[in-house]
Amino acid sequence: MARLIKLGFPLVCMAWSIIACSKYLAPVKQQYIQYQVGDSVSADSAYIRYYLPYKQQLEAEMDRVIGHLDVNLTKGDNAPETLLGNFFADALLAEGRKSYPDAEFSFGTKGGLRIELQRGDITIGHLFELMPFENELVLLELSGQNVQQLAQFIASTGGQPISGIRMKIKDNQPVDVQIAGKPIDTSRTYKLLTYDYLANGGDNSRGLENPVNRINLGKKVRETLIDYVSQQTREGKHINTQLDGRITRN
Repeated sequence: MARLIKLGFPLVCMAWSIIACSKYLAPVKQQYIQYQVGDSVSADSAYIRYYLPYKQQLEAEMDRVIGHLDVNLTKGDNAPETLLGNFFADALLAEGRKSYPDAEFSFGTKGGLRIELQRGDITIGHLFELMPFENELVLLELSGQNVQQLAQFIASTGGQPISGIRMKIKDNQPVDVQIAGKPIDTSRTYKLLTYDYLANGGDNSRGLENPVNRINLGKKVRETLIDYVSQQTREGKHINTQLDGRITRN
């Protein structure tokens, strides 16, 4: 019988009795035996020896320090602007502009940021925990009207991570929305950096559907974060994100 791996759920095995008649085989009896795989079953040392080098290599990579935080990056539930959201949106915009320098603003959602980051060293593992999904960076060209719809979504949900765009929220409505210091012009198009989950309608986002153009950058969001932090480190900088009033609520 093959060895069992410790997985924590019942394993059902079925044994067949088979008789031979010339070249044909036919089952004559079925027997089911349930094996409870849990704490009562000892781990198989052969399997442990097999995967242990890969586990150690993965842990070493996840523990690798790539930067340093001077502040705690928090994401208060009711705050329209957060340190974690600013860091995230700034990273998307900065890294996306390496490929598309004319990208004007970026957008994410609070729900996509799974953990807060504490002051101190930043490891690869921290950024995997922050963005554990397989989301990829996307550039969207949006009409001015779609940007207004996006601003409405941001306001109605109490604020979301953004960079390159500033706005006020009053009575759940967007007020004084500006991109690059100018009000939205409904006659032109804007270039937004976000990720495919939101571009596909995730988190009930609005304004991203039916873009004028869409370009999939083929780069994972967490890779974008890793590259951003690594770049800051190469330049001798720590991550010192601040609140700057990009979203306020009256």
